Amino acid sequence: MPANAKPAHGGTLSLALDFGPLLVFFLGYKFLGMIMGTAAFMVAIVVAVIVSKWKLGKVSPMLWLSAALVLFFGGLTIYFHDEGFIQLKPTIIYGFFALMLFAGLLRGKPLLKYLLQAAYDGLSHAGWMKLSRNWAFFFVAMAIANEVMRHMMSFDTWLAIKVWGIPVISIIFAAANIPMLMRHGLTMGKEPVSDDIGETTPPQG
Repeated sequence: MPANAKPAHGGTLSLALDFGPLLVFFLGYKFLGMIMGTAAFMVAIVVAVIVSKWKLGKVSPMLWLSAALVLFFGGLTIYFHDEGFIQLKPTIIYGFFALMLFAGLLRGKPLLKYLLQAAYDGLSHAGWMKLSRNWAFFFVAMAIANEVMRHMMSFDTWLAIKVWGIPVISIIFAAANIPMLMRHGLTMGKEPVSDDIGETTPPQG
């Protein structure tokens, strides 16, 4: 591969690797019960890591962290027969990434740039900083929302929202950032928009 080549980011496969194990958990829980569903979740996340390494040549930090937490909290769920452990996993993931992004912002380094560069061609440093800020606040909101949901909702309702609602909310949030990104150099298949154009909408975070 040439030195200046950009890594492939396999959008559809990456989405399947992120969403697939959760869907396996949802179906396993519905048809096989909590213990077997959790065991299927653990197997599926390991398969996702292997496929990611095999097909994409790498495993994203989010997938690594998710796999480690699924195996740890899944094991506790099976051992204690308590679904509360697996419900903690999203809160920890969201909190971890929020802290990482905020730490990067304090140092003037947008950490999302090192994770998503292939997906945001032409984005300026200012654009990366704002995108990292928005996602950091988004992750904080999601961590809080997960805690509220797991304490106030039944497990079935929590799981349904986790599987079907959270991905939709995340996609909507990502799309809401695109106008700001285009004002900061995102090409979207055309010439970058000047970074000098001021924002006309409030931050999405």
